[in-house]
Parts: sequence; structure tokens; C-alpha cells
Amino acid sequence: MNDLAIDVRGLNKSFGPKRAVKDFALQVRRGEIYGFLGPNGSGKTTSIRMLCGLLKPDSGSGTCLGYDVIRETAAIKREVGYMTQRFSLWEDLTIRENLEFVARMYGMPRRHAVVARSLDALGLASRRDQLAGTLSGGWKQRLALAACMLHEPQLLLLDEPTAGVDPKARRDFWEEIHGLAARGISVLVSTHYMDEAERCHRLAYLAWGSLLATGTPEEVRQAGSLVTWAVAGPGLWSLSARLRALPGVAQVTAFGNSLHVAGEDETMLEAALAPFRADPALVWRREQPGLEDVFIHLMSRVGAPP
Repeated sequence: MNDLAIDVRGLNKSFGPKRAVKDFALQVRRGEIYGFLGPNGSGKTTSIRMLCGLLKPDSGSGTCLGYDVIRETAAIKREVGYMTQRFSLWEDLTIRENLEFVARMYGMPRRHAVVARSLDALGLASRRDQLAGTLSGGWKQRLALAACMLHEPQLLLLDEPTAGVDPKARRDFWEEIHGLAARGISVLVSTHYMDEAERCHRLAYLAWGSLLATGTPEEVRQAGSLVTWAVAGPGLWSLSARLRALPGVAQVTAFGNSLHVAGEDETMLEAALAPFRADPALVWRREQPGLEDVFIHLMSRVGAPP
């Protein structure tokens, strides 16, 4: 089992009367990109902070990079790179000054050479004297990644790192992440974007502190047990209301110029849709359930937060 970067079970964390994480278990292999999904308030950030040593679990057991998550949190913090949701470096320092300051905090020898290599590796050298506060979201993100990689961690914990970043910057960021994984670095990344979830090797989905589903993107789709049809044609807005009222229809979701109609029971769903499929103005096609379809369905099962 030494190929596991993270191996925890039964982790719990409460804040006063609120139980933020319930019996959390997770295994992440070395060199694996593991996506962490769930609604706001589902326990993603709390779980990440327990794994990287910033929060001590109330109970449970396991290891992160071979260190005990209860007793060896200081050692974990030295070996993990953690990128927070919001840009947390110093906006009145330049890119180079920020990285040199971080290198000093880690007590790194030959820090000028280390910073120079980091600037080159992440394409920051041409902007090294630019104030961090003047950077766009994509460049701030790249600087934050450089800062959490300075000490050459074997595990990256990225908490919604691409929120508010344009599509090209997000794509570039994910190219960097896959390059790091190819070098054997494990990555646990929380995201709300379904296209990013598809880029992960495996996924975990949390809701209100509990783990609902795990596996590869394909395994998660199959575990959702959804049958999905797409329909295009005129009057989709009024059609969606009629479809939602049908027996066997679990959800109806607009996707551009079509609707996705999904249900768990194939026979019941097809019987309900048969009259609508006979309408020549509507074009129907069978679809593979998307991750968004599956996650919305999972949330409908667990309901509102307690």
C-alpha cells in the first residue's frame, strides 16, 4: 500500500454543534489527479485542511505521505503544497519577491537559484519584477502554483484553484497539473467545473460532510444509474414543465438548444416519453449521462443541508 499518497478512514470534524465532515475515507495513489466535488458547504475545504495538517480531525485514522494525520501534522505541512481558494500572496511585492519570501519561510538553501528555476518552469521569468497585485487572475494562479511547488512537494492540495479564471488560463493550468502528475506528484483538487472533473483520474463527491460517490469519471456516471435522453425542437421551455410532471422523470435540464431528460427506471421513462417522441417537431437521441446529470441526481437523493 506504499503507492498511496493519502490513505484515511473514519475522519470526523465538528465546529460546535455542526458536524462538517462525517466518517470520511479516501485513498489517493501517487501520481494521481483526484477531483473533489460537491456543493458549497459540503465539507471539501475542511477535508483538505485535515489532510494537509492545518486542521486536526476529531477522530479517525490514516496517513498522508506516510505521516499520521493525527500525530504528525507538522511533518505533513512540510511535505505538502497547498493552494487556497483565494490568492493569498503579497500583492505589494513582485513575483520574484513573493517567491523569495516563501523560500525563506521554508528555510531553503540556495533560494535565489530555486526561485529562478521556478520562474522559468512556470513561464513567469518575463514578469518577475511585476507587482503581484497588478496580475490578471490567470497569472496570479500561476504564481500561487509556483509558490506551493517551491519546496518540491510530493502532494498538491488545490482548493478551487481556477475559480474566476478565463478558459484559456484554466486549460493552461490543467496542462501544468498533468505534467506534475506525470512526474509522480499526487494532486487532490476541488472544483465546481464539470469539464475539470473529466480531466481527473478519479473523483470523490461530497455533500453535507458525507462521501456520496467515488471512482473514475466513467465509474461515477455508471454508478448514477441514470438513463438520459436529449430532445431538441420548438417550445422547449414549456416542454420542460410538462416533462417534469411525468412519472419516471427524475430531472429535466436545459443544455443550450436541447433538454436532457433523465430517470432511473428505463422502462418507466421510455413509456412516459413515448407520446412526445412521436411528435415530428421534436428530435430525440439517447445520451450518455453527464457528470452534471449524475451529481444533480445525487443531490436530489440527499436533499437540503441539515
